[in-house]
Amino acid sequence: MIGSMTTHLIARLAAFAVFAALPACSAPPAQQSGDPAAEGNPTEGLAIETATAREVGNVPLGSVPGTISLPPEARVAVTAPFAGAVVRVYVIEGQQVARGEALGLVRATDPVQISGDLARARSAASLTEARAKRLSQLAEEGIIAEARADEARAEFEQARASVAQFERLAALGQVGADGTMTLRAPIAGRVAHVGIETGGGVDTLTAPFVVEGTGAYQIELQLPERLAQSVRPGMAVQLALGGDVERPVGGQIIAVAPSIDPATRSVMARASIGAAPGVIAGRNVTVTILGQGRGIAVPENAVTRIGDKDHVFVRKGKDWEKRPVTIAARGGGLAVISAGLTAGEVVAASSVAELKAMNAQ
Repeated sequence: MIGSMTTHLIARLAAFAVFAALPACSAPPAQQSGDPAAEGNPTEGLAIETATAREVGNVPLGSVPGTISLPPEARVAVTAPFAGAVVRVYVIEGQQVARGEALGLVRATDPVQISGDLARARSAASLTEARAKRLSQLAEEGIIAEARADEARAEFEQARASVAQFERLAALGQVGADGTMTLRAPIAGRVAHVGIETGGGVDTLTAPFVVEGTGAYQIELQLPERLAQSVRPGMAVQLALGGDVERPVGGQIIAVAPSIDPATRSVMARASIGAAPGVIAGRNVTVTILGQGRGIAVPENAVTRIGDKDHVFVRKGKDWEKRPVTIAARGGGLAVISAGLTAGEVVAASSVAELKAMNAQ
C-alpha cells in the first residue's frame, strides 16, 4: 500500500518537472490603458499651422463701421464762362480724365462780340497813346497847358484798362475765332456728372460737368460710446478691403465730434485715407482704430474661449500647452494680448477647436 502511493507520487513529480522544462509560449504583453508610449501623440495627425507671437505698437482699440466718401474739396464744378449751344461732348459719367483734358465744346455769341470789342479797344488805346505822347511833348515845349497833357494821359490809361478787361474775357473760355470755347477738366479725376448733351444749351449758372478728384478720400466713422473718450485726431486707422487687395489701407483720424448722438449712442468721426485699389466713394467698410500702446499680437483665430477666459495653445516640444491670456484689443485679423504670452512663443493658428476638444477629454 505504502509502496504504491510512493510510486504514484514519484510519477506526478516527474511529469511536473517535464512540464516546467518546456519553453514558455510567446504571448504579446498586455498594454496599459492611457500609456502615451503605447497610444502615441494624439496631435501628430493634425495639420496644425503655427504663428509666432510678436510685439507690436499701435494696439488696435477696436473695429467700427465706416463709409468711404470724398472730401469736400474733391468735387469741382466746371462751368461755362458764356452761355451758348453745345457742339460736342467728349466724356461720359464715370470716365477718368487728366487735368486739362477737354470735356465739351460750346459755341457762344458773346465771345464773338467780345473779340470785336477787344479789337476796338486796342485801336482806341493806340490812338489815345499817340495823342498822349504828342500833347506831353507840346506841354514840355510850353505850347499847350500841362492840364491838356494830363487829360490825354488819363484817356490812355482808361483805354488800356478796357483792353485788359476784354483780354481777360476773351481768355476766360479760350474762345476761338468762330466763338467756340472748350471746357476742360480743372483737376485729374473721375467725371461724376454730365449735365449737357450735344445740341442742347448751356448757361453760366449751372455746371455742365462735375469732376471728382481721386487722390484722397475720407471715411465717416461711427464710434461706439465706449471708444468715444479714447479716439483722438492723429490716431492711425486701417481698413481691410478683402478680395484681391491683400494689404490693409492706412489712414489717420482727422476729426472727432464733441458730443454723442442720443439716438444711436455713437460719436461721429472722420478719417483721411489715400487712393488705393478698392477704395471707392460710397463703399461700406470696417475700420480698425489703432491706439498708441504696445502688446503681443497673434492671429485672431489662435484665440479660443474656454470657460470664462480666453486661451491660446502654446507649443512645448511636441505637445501643446493651454494658456490663459488677456486680450487688449481685436481687429485687422489680429488679437493683441496684454498678459499671458511673450514675444517669440509659438502658438497654434489652426486646428484650435480640435486641440480644445482633446484638452477637454
